[in-house]
Amino acid sequence: MKPAPFRYHAPRSVADAVGLLAERPGARLLSGGQSLMPMLNLRYVMPDDVIDLNRIDTLAGIMEEGGRVRIGGMTRQRDIERSPVVGRHLPVMREALRWVGHIQTRNRGTIGGSLCHLDPAAELPTIATLYDADVTATSVRGERTIPMAEFPAFYMTPALEPDEALTAVTFTPWSGRTAFGFVEFSRRHGDFAVVSAACLLGYGTDGRIARAALVLGGVGAAPRRLPDAEARLAGSRGTPEDFTEAAVFAEAIEAMDDVHASADYRRHLARVLTGRALAQAAARPAA
Repeated sequence: MKPAPFRYHAPRSVADAVGLLAERPGARLLSGGQSLMPMLNLRYVMPDDVIDLNRIDTLAGIMEEGGRVRIGGMTRQRDIERSPVVGRHLPVMREALRWVGHIQTRNRGTIGGSLCHLDPAAELPTIATLYDADVTATSVRGERTIPMAEFPAFYMTPALEPDEALTAVTFTPWSGRTAFGFVEFSRRHGDFAVVSAACLLGYGTDGRIARAALVLGGVGAAPRRLPDAEARLAGSRGTPEDFTEAAVFAEAIEAMDDVHASADYRRHLARVLTGRALAQAAARPAA
């Protein structure tokens, strides 16, 4: 099939792009196009206007600002994967990106596009949830910050107003000795995850786990934090028994049924993959 007719716009500044959004209700933004173009061709979406962000150079880039890492919404996933800044401060993001499609996919796909498409099985929303990232939304009214915990409004629906564009995502790296893990189960490499598990472990000077973050992707309408498992690990020595007990909390979640897996199977995978992600983190030398 071919897309339904639409008006094409190619602004060269953020101001022009959000101005068009304000003037044209129902317009869709085109970033990497890895999700939107198939949806247009299959007529799952039929907007009157498509606003192409690819000519706005200021929307791409990775910057260190005040101990945080700010990634422009139009930054390509492959550039993030190869970034020394990301490798140094957000290494689990680099690990997760290797599971995203294939190199050709990552050459075009953007972080902003992935977060706005908000597929619950996608890797970048999972990592943004793991780090409690902040999303910058821009409109003609100015900028506002949306915590990643509040960004999913519903299934594949971000908490953006119709006239807002995602312009940046800001991450706060963990300080001190930190280890990470990311594992995923999918039908084939490059497919969306049936379930994924990501973790960060921060160690105190006594060698115990001072803080932990655990997130599951693919189990529900949005990436799922595991606060009970995180609390179980805090203060522990990170033994295999600690990890086994923490992983049990993953199996207690409410999971979705679909054509790819039953809720029971997803809960089983959640426990198994959480244990593997924690074991992977423990096997790494904390940096």
